[in-house]
Amino acid sequence: MRIAVTGATGLIGSALVRSLRADGHEVVRFVRREPVGAGEARWDPARGDVDPAGLVGCGAVVHLAGAGVGDHRWTAAYKKEIRDSRVLGTAAIARAAAALDEPPAVLVSGSAVGYYGDTGDRAVDEDAPAGQGFLPSVCVEWEAAAAPARDAGIRTAFARTGLVIAGEGGAWGRMFPLFRAGLGGRLGNGRQYWSYISLRDEVAALRHIIDTPGIEGPVNLTAPEPLTNRQVAAAMSRVLRRPALLPVPAPALRIVLGELSGDVLGSQRARPARLLESGFVFRDPGIEQAIRAAL
Repeated sequence: MRIAVTGATGLIGSALVRSLRADGHEVVRFVRREPVGAGEARWDPARGDVDPAGLVGCGAVVHLAGAGVGDHRWTAAYKKEIRDSRVLGTAAIARAAAALDEPPAVLVSGSAVGYYGDTGDRAVDEDAPAGQGFLPSVCVEWEAAAAPARDAGIRTAFARTGLVIAGEGGAWGRMFPLFRAGLGGRLGNGRQYWSYISLRDEVAALRHIIDTPGIEGPVNLTAPEPLTNRQVAAAMSRVLRRPALLPVPAPALRIVLGELSGDVLGSQRARPARLLESGFVFRDPGIEQAIRAAL
């Protein structure tokens, strides 16, 4: 299959591209700079420009581009970048795909379990409503921006991804060095739930959505059983054989992270009901398996 991917240089996108190409698929990476070779196409999400030639002949489009939520302190300007990079980019890709004479069969558009906001101890699946706050509002707009693709009859799925466990990037890529140095521990009281997934299960789940015609709408990409932050810290300690005795107090997180601290300390207990119902099998369903896979 010919498959277009945005966000192809990110943690998830680069792993997905490697996996697809290893199995013989033709991948077109959408880039903001001048393309190099036939495997790349140009787009400018802020301006809504997409080179349609990169989409021609594609059976699937996987749209993962967006500014990193935890890359910077949440100033008003950076919050706008987080929102615009997702909403404008999704709208551009959806419009371009819908305008083709032969549109792709499926659009898998990135989203996040941040959609649900702080769920406390309450477990949620894809039928739960959106929560309150900045990230839920971004996720609602993000998913709504794909309307042109849905209206054109393209099967559209939203990959609501949790915390991806990987050694080379993302939140876990920052945590591994701390825990290896014996400086890890719970965040705040540690009772908040974390919905996690291993990188290889994330990639496999994205490919499962592409290959399963019955899957559309929101799909939680998380391991079957979320765990509390305290349980995650204990698992990191066991796997890395290092103490996890240095908790980070909530007030310190608020000073360092500002508004973002509310989401770090918030609880999201999301379960992957639609993945499991569709027959997806996790390679790393447990936290220790996921951590070892990342190592």
